[in-house]
Amino acid sequence: MKRSAIFGTVVGLALAVSLLLRNDLRGIGETLLGVGWGILLIAALHLPQTLFAVLGWRVLLEEPRPRLWSVYGIRWVRDSINTLLPVAKLGGDVVRVRLLSRRGTRLPAAAASTVVDISLEVTTQIAFTLGAVLVLLAGSRLKDASQLAIGAGAGGVIAAFVLIGAQRLGALKLVERLAARGGRWSRLEMLSGLHGDVEALYRQPKRILLSAGLHFTAWFLGTFETYAAIELVGLHATIREALIIEALGHAVRAAGFAIPGAVGVQEGGYLVICAMFGIAPPQALALALIHRIRELILGLPGLLLWHRMERPGDRVAA
Repeated sequence: MKRSAIFGTVVGLALAVSLLLRNDLRGIGETLLGVGWGILLIAALHLPQTLFAVLGWRVLLEEPRPRLWSVYGIRWVRDSINTLLPVAKLGGDVVRVRLLSRRGTRLPAAAASTVVDISLEVTTQIAFTLGAVLVLLAGSRLKDASQLAIGAGAGGVIAAFVLIGAQRLGALKLVERLAARGGRWSRLEMLSGLHGDVEALYRQPKRILLSAGLHFTAWFLGTFETYAAIELVGLHATIREALIIEALGHAVRAAGFAIPGAVGVQEGGYLVICAMFGIAPPQALALALIHRIRELILGLPGLLLWHRMERPGDRVAA
């Protein structure tokens, strides 16, 4: 594990523990106990989101495409790694490229589909957040709400320009040149042609738009998971409020990318976002922890699946 990952994990955990200790730990615990087996409903509501994200990625894969359940499994592993392990935000994506290539997809094509998929996922998340910002501003007179919304929107636009701009300006060609030089980069030599494969995908607007639409749907479906979580902690919210909390929560999590799992950052963000709707800190932190528990419920089996997929000689049929 890299020192930066260790440092980020320690900082995030310290922040999370501090928030919990300063905000009625007993009340938070009682709220979570009140949720009980309802947490399984939250986990179940997350599965359709993953399905639409998988469909959005599968559209970008070259023919013959692996079966849907195989791609779903790889995506499940990717999400589990990114949420539970102290790795860089893209650690799970490196694994999904390898797992996909082991199932018959050319390595450059697997990497290209992942690069474009990440770009579309980030872009549609930004669009989802900006939509929630407009909904928030249309019905709010709170100065703090306006500042938070504008900040989240501006940060998202900048991130999208940087991500897509880097691809268009030749960042992937640099990867190919490093691979061609051999030496410490020799393991990347099979990525030759990555830039061309990415450009070829961007020249197919129907596939790009379909993928973007599926990803946007996945983000929107998260609203119902948040709505159910709010109801389970004993509050009553509108779909509008759940939409805003879900969208801004993702924006805060994205801003905390330097800390594995955005530990502490996400919890602090929920305190600020939920306060706009009069949700008390113990209940806000309980909502954040419900999402953490859901990540454990789905993530631990995902890590076991990863172990199975990485076994020598194991090839899941395409």
